[in-house]
Amino acid sequence: MQSFEFYSPTHIFFGPGTEKQAGDQIARHGGRRVLVVYGGQSAVKSGLLDCVLASLEQAGLVYTTLGGVHPNPRLSLARAGVAQALAFQADFLLAIGGGSVIDTAKAIADGAANPDADLWDLWTKSVPLTCSLPVGVVLTIPAAGSETSDSAVLTNDENMVKRGLSSDLHRPRFAIMDPELTATLPRFQVTCGVVDIMMHTMDRYFNPVTTNALTDEIAEGLLRTTVRSARQALETPGDYQAMSELMWAGSLSHNGLTGLGGQKDFAPHQLGHELSAKYDVAHGASLSCVWDSWARYCVDTNPSRFAQFGRNVWGLDPTGKSDKELALESIDTTAAFFRSLGMPTCLSELGCGVLSEETLEELAHRCTFFGARTIGTFRILSYDDILAIYRMTNR
Repeated sequence: MQSFEFYSPTHIFFGPGTEKQAGDQIARHGGRRVLVVYGGQSAVKSGLLDCVLASLEQAGLVYTTLGGVHPNPRLSLARAGVAQALAFQADFLLAIGGGSVIDTAKAIADGAANPDADLWDLWTKSVPLTCSLPVGVVLTIPAAGSETSDSAVLTNDENMVKRGLSSDLHRPRFAIMDPELTATLPRFQVTCGVVDIMMHTMDRYFNPVTTNALTDEIAEGLLRTTVRSARQALETPGDYQAMSELMWAGSLSHNGLTGLGGQKDFAPHQLGHELSAKYDVAHGASLSCVWDSWARYCVDTNPSRFAQFGRNVWGLDPTGKSDKELALESIDTTAAFFRSLGMPTCLSELGCGVLSEETLEELAHRCTFFGARTIGTFRILSYDDILAIYRMTNR
């Protein structure tokens, strides 16, 4: 094992009916005035919002609500939430939903704790983030892992630039996970979540360090469980066992555990972010769209890593095959699995169509922050590399 630092302070409450504990947990963490953030009407129609608000009332808390969070959460709504939190004098944020809702709550918490700073300046690190309000989560979608992670992502709807911000201040105080809340999720949300869970793990697994045996075993086991549970969930929609495994896998995939001792890569995430920012496509779909091309472009960097992935995750038989042959088979198998979920593996399947060279160049420039960075660690990717991968995806 290589040296690492691990910090995962989020208190987990897992199982049926745990959403009824929300009020008590907020009070336990010192909250008294709560801004409750949620997405569309599903939380209202299902009765979940009323159930959670009742738990707040029973705990003697006062609250106000902010709904309307959409996928690929927007800066404008987060700014409106900051204004609402300040006017209400909120001292705690509660997110009811999936990654977009949680990320919005984290952003509001940052802005409300730093009222003299513009939220986008905090997000782009022009102003350092040194404090934030506490956040709790009632999770409804197994996917992003934001309920246990230090990260959050926002899209600036003025210029359609998407940026992530990582800080230990973003770690939720608690996360309530009731798999029963996922029973009626649409198939597309489930499959997008499966891809996101896998990619959070694979973007840590494919890194330059290959001497962390236990970390690799954890990552490979999580991936096998996710694949198996995904198939079960699609065969029997709403299956509690399958959805409970996916819910826990999502949290573990992004709390840092599956990459301990390594160097996070996250190049597929960066490539996908530009697509979801420009075309407002689902995050998980943007990831499956670019992964196949990224993997084929990078496979020669370390074929044995992809071969190990094929053996230990997909159960591929290495007999009589070189590492390169097994590596390519593992990439083929992963892409085939994404397609079996109905997820895209190229731009035309994503719904963008075949893009012009000018558009591909714009995406590559944006991905480098207009020349300010490279991406990746497994293979460090410059503008030319990024453009080449987008070209491979453009079919």
